[in-house]
Amino acid sequence: MTLASRWLGLLAASAMLVAAPASAATPDGQMTWGVHASLAPAWFDPAETTGISTPFMVLYALHDALIKPMPGHALAPSLAESWAVTKDGLTYEFVLRKGVTFHNGDPVTADDVKFSFERYTGVSAAR
Repeated sequence: MTLASRWLGLLAASAMLVAAPASAATPDGQMTWGVHASLAPAWFDPAETTGISTPFMVLYALHDALIKPMPGHALAPSLAESWAVTKDGLTYEFVLRKGVTFHNGDPVTADDVKFSFERYTGVSAAR
């Protein structure tokens, strides 16, 4: 078994660990990805996002976001059920969806979201 196939196996197994609302419907069908790229360890950590599109295929499979682009919507609710932005665009307030848990069953809290934002060191981080 090659290193690349081990990483892809890990990626497939990890995709089942995505946080999801308790009331989420079971998806229909199957999605299969064929990616001709070498996986980089930083692609598994949203805090280290490089700003190129390829890692987002991995991030979208492993992690969920407060809001995310979906077909027909530039920003659609995900872990947040709603949000508000101040007129100056500098402050965002999110209302977290109830019943969302991590893969181990722990609830997702505002402190978890705050931790993730403070931990971010990717390409868009203030330097």
